[in-house]
Amino acid sequence: MPTQKTFKQRVRARMTKTGESYTAARHQLLRKSGEPGDRDASTTDADIEPAVTSALLTSEESMVRGSGRGHDDWFALLDAWGGTEHRHAEIAAWLQATHGVSGWWAQNITVSYERARGMRARHQVTGGFSVSVTRTVGADADTALAAFTDATVRGRWLPVDTIRQRPTRASRTARFDWSDPASRVVVIVAAKATGTAVNVTHEKLPDAATADRLKAAWRTWLDELKRFIAST
Repeated sequence: MPTQKTFKQRVRARMTKTGESYTAARHQLLRKSGEPGDRDASTTDADIEPAVTSALLTSEESMVRGSGRGHDDWFALLDAWGGTEHRHAEIAAWLQATHGVSGWWAQNITVSYERARGMRARHQVTGGFSVSVTRTVGADADTALAAFTDATVRGRWLPVDTIRQRPTRASRTARFDWSDPASRVVVIVAAKATGTAVNVTHEKLPDAATADRLKAAWRTWLDELKRFIAST
């Protein structure tokens, strides 16, 4: 097994040869070798999930099942077409018009391709950076949503005061302004047989580092919400 230094040298050598980004080159080497590469003590299993690297939004198996091809096949087709010279909307439209890919999978392929080719950073979407975290809590949907919309209740588990509710007509949804950094938070709850799924999306973030920091924070905060609801 290569050392971290050796593996990084291999990644950079591939970058020079192929023109890929560091993430894309590293992904390809890991896929070929099955080695842990340059994961260090700060990298967790939540950051690199089985079969899904930071460049990809879904596993290879799901991609083949949903779109009819694997990531590498789609990326090769896009490279041959000149995908790196096109904008996001043009790539997605080409996938739909030329290959009959459905809208959702066209977006998935496009974002993964942009990340793999260094056209889009981790967490980057149109209009900034966005992260999403989901937890299932042991309460009904109304109680789960009230844990966000009732400021008194929210203050018992969320240790920040940078959130202000915005109006919305969407069912089982709450929207908030977040002041530091200036951004938006969207909360959606959905009833399940075992409780309620709570999804928090923090969007319009300024950069990838902030997105990473807040994703980690929301994981902690939603775990605290689970404990709070379990104790009440």
